[in-house]
Amino acid sequence: MKKNPVNVIEEKELNAPNGLAMAFLTVILYIAAIAGTIIGGSENTTYSGLLMVVSLIWLFVGWIPFLGIKVIRPNEALVLTLFGKYTGTLKKEGIFYVDPFSTAVNPAVSAEAPATVSVSENKTEVKAAQTFSKKLSLKAMTLNNRKQKINDKDGNPVEVSIVVIWKIANTAKAVFNVDNYQEYISIQADSTLRDVAILYPYDVGNDGGSSLRGSSAEVAQKLKEQLQTRVENAGLEVIEARITHLAYAPEIAAAMLQRQQAAAIIEARQKIVDGAVGMVEMALERITENNVCDLDDERKAQMVSNLLVVLCGNKDAQPIVNSGSIY
Repeated sequence: MKKNPVNVIEEKELNAPNGLAMAFLTVILYIAAIAGTIIGGSENTTYSGLLMVVSLIWLFVGWIPFLGIKVIRPNEALVLTLFGKYTGTLKKEGIFYVDPFSTAVNPAVSAEAPATVSVSENKTEVKAAQTFSKKLSLKAMTLNNRKQKINDKDGNPVEVSIVVIWKIANTAKAVFNVDNYQEYISIQADSTLRDVAILYPYDVGNDGGSSLRGSSAEVAQKLKEQLQTRVENAGLEVIEARITHLAYAPEIAAAMLQRQQAAAIIEARQKIVDGAVGMVEMALERITENNVCDLDDERKAQMVSNLLVVLCGNKDAQPIVNSGSIY
């Protein structure tokens, strides 16, 4: 069965004339219409009657050209359609004049007010802001999604959240290719975070390797690349994507903390033993070199045992002074 090709609309910048000149001309015509109405009403000729009719018509419909005056601020864009057909995008700052019947389109804005993403600890909500502008912001925007519970590579449940710095790169794709580009990137960010998190363990031991905790730069790069691939069709550009919260899930947090503490204690003990053995070797060598005393194997073993107890013990040693012969 043959599939219908997807209709992808490419962005085209609209070169609109200066809107300030059109506004000035419309005001002049309004003044002329008022004057024509006064003059036509004061005279009883055929031309004066025609002048009055034309002036009255302009007074009733002359406000329509004002609808075509658009003001664009820096880092703003306005996607325009005329009777359902995409006509272009205004991206330059200034005052422009377009067809007064053109309609601005922004799917992230409802019929009453634009939708903004509000993120709480448990869920992401979309709320309406008190503005009616349908302009698209081309600024870098921040998406801070809620925490997710995900299993890492070892199967341990972890809580992870992501922050994404993004902006609109193609206004036509953002408006026409997806239903709501703000919700779209939010959902794709959650999905990408889940797919990347399962590729890494939470932490690794001394053998090295990549992990969520120890390889933040690598994980951030993979998040950015995968998320950019997913939102490319929506005309969005991912500037940065990073993990902002990373912790074990509450149900295993205590057990994992004990595990980390045990690993730290073992590692510390290994360093202590290595240092103690080196000190014992040095002590025996110095005693032998300086001919302090002659020790047989049994006395050397006893000395090594005592030194290791002193150096590796958790508490201060309590020496016993022998006032007699050591033999």
